[in-house]
Amino acid sequence: MSARPAATRRTVLRGAALTPVAGLGLTACRPVGDDRSAPLAGPVELGPASEVPAGGAKLYRDHNVVVGRGEDGSLTAYSTVCTHAGCPINKLDGTRLVCPCHGSEFDATTGKVLREPAVAPLKPLVVEVKNGTLVARRSD
Repeated sequence: MSARPAATRRTVLRGAALTPVAGLGLTACRPVGDDRSAPLAGPVELGPASEVPAGGAKLYRDHNVVVGRGEDGSLTAYSTVCTHAGCPINKLDGTRLVCPCHGSEFDATTGKVLREPAVAPLKPLVVEVKNGTLVARRSD
């Protein structure tokens, strides 16, 4: 049985310094295998249309969708996958969506960026009411 050489101070410090940096890209934004930010695969039923108030918005975290309703009753829907780093947005404050990863903010009724680092607006979705239920799908 051969003896392994003892780690030098330099080896230990170098490994300690590189470890957090190597994992940052995977854990700070999206862990490997995290499919919560995947785009809609097909139409999804969100819930009763009555859940979205006039002049307000409702966040559907399980589907990464936000639906807004204008004062005139018109509906809009957007993907809640942040356009900066692909993180699923999980916070709605009034009609302002806040990304937990880097603090980007979006208007839930227009998809427009309110606060950087994101610069691109949220991706619009098609939303319809079928038998009183909101159904969202990709527009492409």
